[in-house]
Amino acid sequence: MKAHQTRSLAARAAVAALVVLLAAQAAAAKDTWTSVRSQNFLLVGNASEKEIRQVATRLEQFRHVFTQLLPKVNFNTPVPTTVVVFKNDSAYKPFKPVADGKTVEVAGYFQSGDDVNYITLTPERQAGVENPFGTIYHEYTHLLVNNSLGAGETPAWFNEGLAEYYSTFAIEDDRKVYLGRLIDYDLRLLREQKLIPLSQLFAVTQYSLERNKHDVRTLFYAESWALVHYLILGNEGKRLPQLGEFLALSKKGVPTDEAFRRAFQTDTAAMEKELQKYVSAYSFQGRVATFEKKLEFDSQMTAAPMSDAEAEAYLGDLLLHINRPDDAAARLQHALELDPANVMARTSLGMAQLRQKREAEAILNLREAAAAGTDNYLAHYYYAYALSRVGMAEGGLMQGYPADRAAEMRAALRKAISLRPDFPESYHLLAWVDLVTGENIAEGVQLIGKAVALAPGNQHYALVLAQLYLRQDKVEEARRTAELLAREGTDPSLRATAQSVLASINNYDEQLKKYKAAREAYERGEPKLVVREEGEQKKDSEEENAKPRKSDDELAAEAMAEAIGDALRKPQDGETRVQAALARIECGPKGLVFVLKAGDRTLRLTAAGFGGLHLVNFNREADSQLTCGARKTETPSVVTYRPAPDARAKTDGALVALEFVPANFQLKQ
Repeated sequence: MKAHQTRSLAARAAVAALVVLLAAQAAAAKDTWTSVRSQNFLLVGNASEKEIRQVATRLEQFRHVFTQLLPKVNFNTPVPTTVVVFKNDSAYKPFKPVADGKTVEVAGYFQSGDDVNYITLTPERQAGVENPFGTIYHEYTHLLVNNSLGAGETPAWFNEGLAEYYSTFAIEDDRKVYLGRLIDYDLRLLREQKLIPLSQLFAVTQYSLERNKHDVRTLFYAESWALVHYLILGNEGKRLPQLGEFLALSKKGVPTDEAFRRAFQTDTAAMEKELQKYVSAYSFQGRVATFEKKLEFDSQMTAAPMSDAEAEAYLGDLLLHINRPDDAAARLQHALELDPANVMARTSLGMAQLRQKREAEAILNLREAAAAGTDNYLAHYYYAYALSRVGMAEGGLMQGYPADRAAEMRAALRKAISLRPDFPESYHLLAWVDLVTGENIAEGVQLIGKAVALAPGNQHYALVLAQLYLRQDKVEEARRTAELLAREGTDPSLRATAQSVLASINNYDEQLKKYKAAREAYERGEPKLVVREEGEQKKDSEEENAKPRKSDDELAAEAMAEAIGDALRKPQDGETRVQAALARIECGPKGLVFVLKAGDRTLRLTAAGFGGLHLVNFNREADSQLTCGARKTETPSVVTYRPAPDARAKTDGALVALEFVPANFQLKQ
């Protein structure tokens, strides 16, 4: 018995010792997270504070040197950049990019975003993995150029060439800067292959570049780097001021050939010979610049310890921005378990849930975050963003917003703007609300103007601007804006949407011209010429003489009605056209229902949104604004639809066209 008790006591003591040992190991293994804020970056990480400060210094040094190239350009970025510094590759691996189900082995990457940009890296050097700063410098250059000069307005060759040029940035003793160091692979490729003619190089856009084969893109990058290198460093730097002039002319919309000739005082053929000579010569070298004073930024930095909840919130938000919403949600839930009051974690969780299509939970969390985060502009912005997505059809079509929801979105966005006036997305979304509701259109144009001024590189703003112009009947401004986007948009889906908007603008313009022609004929009182057979003329004359004569107003009204009838959209196969009065528009999560009265019958016709409908107003007296709810006055209309009765939904078909007509108009079938 004693022996058994002794063994039990020993076992319990061993278990207790093991628990203490594991607890000690866990405490020793626990990461210490630190935040460091520099002038232009927020850095967080579980690396040492010294290592985090060193990363901040390198990034600030790079940014400072880069902005000296074009001192007249404002390189402020309204979207903040957060840098996550992992202590080693083991800590970094769960947050690396994933492609085809496999982790991409990198030492650092840059992830851009509309609300925040992320830079991630580890100071730990790894065998076979390139220095992370080369990629980070390249992508950060794109960020500065696109935001300041405009992605669609900056030539692709300059954008990529400059990013390659600055990717080799290095600094020694905080004073001695190395720029334009040779990229051996690019130089070897250019000497082995025939250069792309500059006329073709200049014609390449970001969109066409992405569609080219890998080897063609590689040559494009190499030659763009060489050309930028020559214009900055070649010919004793005489071409550098001309490069600034070329970019200024390009930004003003001057055609490339003309801008090139005016800025460089030569043509592309002559410049091509200069570039070929520069590439072939063995005097190709970088530049070393030594500053009088050291580029030190450490004294401007502030550091603070981070709680586990704060660290989890940043890691979850990073996962959200690299498109891993499920992993992000798990991290963010854990952050809230540690600290339910963490507004950043709750905001990011709401956005992760929105990506997961858990709409109700997302709005609940974002509403709570906005209520708690009185000074967090993103909490208010994303709450409005989530509300704006409710009922949105595939492809981004929106049928309208109930008045109470529109008011709630506007209040949240105005709060976000008051907290962060230089955040462009708040202005963009508020303008979108104006566009969808059809209210405050002039305000919407002003808001988009502010967004563009803050971030000229964001081409999505132009898409909203084109549609706002159309709402103002500024057809030519709308067309020019959409045409530029359809032609030079860097995002294929954005180009496709712009082409669709452009088609709608052209269709609207065609119908508007018909309407104006009809009105002019009406105002002139021009009779319509009717050709009859000779035998019919006498009979018609007798019949006309027997009828009471119509007044000039009656004749003009008839002419106007016939002109409108000619301008109406003609029904296609499978479509039905009737005259009706629009009574109300019902907005729901699955789309719109237009309720119209056609005689004794009530028609309920469905539509995914306003965007795909044929909408024309032939009646100056009618309220042409389409919003959810009942009309103040029922609007006389000609409606075209595809019959498809649905007894369960109580609808009669799909709306195709809605055309407002004068009250005395009679449709002739």
